[in-house]
Amino acid sequence: MIFSSLSGDESFECCLSDGDRLVRQVLHKPSLLRFMCAELTRGYFLEHDEAKYTERRERVYTCMRIPKELEKLMMFGIFLCLDAFLYVFTLLPLRTLLAFLRLLTMPCCGHSVSRFLQPAQVCDLLKGLIMVLCYFMMHYVDYAMMYHLIRGQSVIKLYIIYNMLEVADRLFSSFGQDILDALYWTATEPKSRKRAHIGVIPHFIMAVFYVFLHAILIMVQASTLNVAFNSHNKSLLTIMMSNNFVEIKGSVFKKFEKNNLFQMSNSDIKERFTNYILLLIVCLRNMEQFSWNSDHLWVLLPDVLMVVTSEVAVDVVKHAFITKFNDITADVYSEYKASLAFELVSSRQKNAYTDYSDSVARRMGFIPLPLAVLLIRVVMSSVKIQGALSSVCLLLFYLGMITLKVLNSIVLLGKSCHYVKEAKMEGKLFERPNTSQPTPRASTSLPPEPPPVTKETSEAPPEIPPNPVEGSSETPQSPELKHRAPKKDLLEIDRFTICGNRIL
Repeated sequence: MIFSSLSGDESFECCLSDGDRLVRQVLHKPSLLRFMCAELTRGYFLEHDEAKYTERRERVYTCMRIPKELEKLMMFGIFLCLDAFLYVFTLLPLRTLLAFLRLLTMPCCGHSVSRFLQPAQVCDLLKGLIMVLCYFMMHYVDYAMMYHLIRGQSVIKLYIIYNMLEVADRLFSSFGQDILDALYWTATEPKSRKRAHIGVIPHFIMAVFYVFLHAILIMVQASTLNVAFNSHNKSLLTIMMSNNFVEIKGSVFKKFEKNNLFQMSNSDIKERFTNYILLLIVCLRNMEQFSWNSDHLWVLLPDVLMVVTSEVAVDVVKHAFITKFNDITADVYSEYKASLAFELVSSRQKNAYTDYSDSVARRMGFIPLPLAVLLIRVVMSSVKIQGALSSVCLLLFYLGMITLKVLNSIVLLGKSCHYVKEAKMEGKLFERPNTSQPTPRASTSLPPEPPPVTKETSEAPPEIPPNPVEGSSETPQSPELKHRAPKKDLLEIDRFTICGNRIL
């Protein structure tokens, strides 16, 4: 034995600690008493593995910071969605009216539509016309009949239907924005180019049917939620809330990069804002059934708070464990916030290439048109406007919405500029429009592509791949395809309408 061979070394004996001496005694003369003494008095030193324990402590601090940083991003994103949603009710009707008045004066000026109307005005006219047509089409959908049809189903059927509606909503949002973008580009594309589309009218018909069908889908979601609120034992509401916790299982055990987490964060923002609108619709329908009795509002309030609290808790737990398992710091949410702020500031520039509401739709998958059509339909059926006093109240309410929209836009723009400056993204803000300058209408030729930027290095130039031998099936790969770097910049990502990791 090693200890018995070194028993005569006094210097080694002095270096041993009390625990080491007990270990020697137990090994030399084993007994139960000495083993118990060794177990009670032995020690260990955590500083021997300092890096590991420091990393574990940082993970705990990151999990503690996640709720605060996540809710900051959520609040900023929700106000972005609110701004785009209020735009449909406040500024879009005024912009549509101005574009329509300019269209009426077009014959007096002797200009064509493509030369007289700006592209933004053409898009405003299309949005306003889609809203009006879908609103009248929604009058043929009976909300009460749909509610009683859903109420007659069993709890399990309603649970399955609600899950299917959530998936269908994400799919509709993804394909719907493509339909609207195709319509806007087809209507404003320079006429000098060769026609490569089916025409404006077919695109417009597809856009109208999309908005109408998506509005019906959201109405079925609201009706299912309304049935859950009005059930006697609240079992359906509990099952629907438990569906949020099932979402944790399908998310936290998957590998996430920063861009994937950004997609999920945008999807969560859109989902939370949509749930708020659905809860508003449920409250309006219930208050109408009880003749706007304020006592019934206090009956609904606990259930509303329970749904909102469960949604917040699920998001916090999900993001906390995703960042833990993938070694992502909490500072990444500040980068996400700066990216959303950059989109807002860039859309306010003079040479912007997209509308702000469309930018939010592309980034988060939030399309305000179907939700706005449904809300107008529910409000007009729930609130009866009769007499001059009701008209005055409606006008004051509209002016109040415009005031809220303007104040919200001013605060968001100020916050966005602050976030952009903190992230030091002013250079990208002024360089971005130059790299994507639209083609002039008078010119038919495309601008030449800029030469690639090369860095001067002392390394030897790469070898040119040999030509393929005749008769062989192998073809040399292009260096551009072989060494193409993946997109890592959050600003380069344009489509966040569906988070694939949540749907799969």
